[in-house]
Amino acid sequence: MIRVIAGGKKHASWLAEACAEYEKRLRKPFVMEWQFVDEEKIPERIAKLKTDDYMILLDENGKILSSPELASTLRTPLETGHDVVLVIGGAFGHFPDEVKARANMIWSLSKLVFPHQICRLIVAEQIYRAQEITLEHSYHHA
Repeated sequence: MIRVIAGGKKHASWLAEACAEYEKRLRKPFVMEWQFVDEEKIPERIAKLKTDDYMILLDENGKILSSPELASTLRTPLETGHDVVLVIGGAFGHFPDEVKARANMIWSLSKLVFPHQICRLIVAEQIYRAQEITLEHSYHHA
């Protein structure tokens, strides 16, 4: 299971529709679940994670991955029965040091900065792409 903790309000209607297109294509273990929280409450939610949850924090200063590298990163904990938790900040996207310290990996989508709503869509598409890479389907053209 992949849980996405997203700071801010639920998806705008246009975003919900776009994310749903990718989500309906996902199969175990790549199934996604969204959890929306106020940005300032993200540290509280992180504190409640299981110690074996693999947490990936999205931050503009994180590591830039290729799609195959992301697929491998997600596949490893999922294949061993651990949940992956992706954390996307809200409009301000800043995380306290204790949240960064809990992360197993800090991931940057790009050297560009995106609005948090766009990050949600990119994450949904990349999870679907990771699934397709793992299954060796033709969606990803390398």
